[in-house]
Amino acid sequence: MVRQANAASGMAVNDECKLKFLELKAKRTYRYIIYKIEEKQKQVVVDKVGEPANGYDDFTANLPADECRYAVYDFDFVTEENCQKSRIFFIAWCPDTSRVRSKMIYASSKERFKRELDGIQIELQATDPTEMGLDVFQSRAN
Repeated sequence: MVRQANAASGMAVNDECKLKFLELKAKRTYRYIIYKIEEKQKQVVVDKVGEPANGYDDFTANLPADECRYAVYDFDFVTEENCQKSRIFFIAWCPDTSRVRSKMIYASSKERFKRELDGIQIELQATDPTEMGLDVFQSRAN
């Protein structure tokens, strides 16, 4: 089952995208989910998932250096009051080295795709790894 295509970009959202996100949000089944746009099928699909034990380094290692992706990352942190918390980040990964067409498709599909994932708390836009370093997550999470 595929959702209605987005009029702006023509990209539909595969149901698995939402199902995996709900599992991450409700059951913490995954640490992260990486999504990609299948241009030929005109839909957003799940590319990779990370187990709860996977860390930030595993997540960043799974983002391609020269292709765009969407990602969701469940970030655990400790507040100044010493409370354990987590925030769900949505990352729009568009490296400078990716194709212009790809950047345009990801940019035009982002808002609609993000709306499909109910529970996103913080959004990051990144064109290189420094824009989504652990320090960035930490400062945005508080």
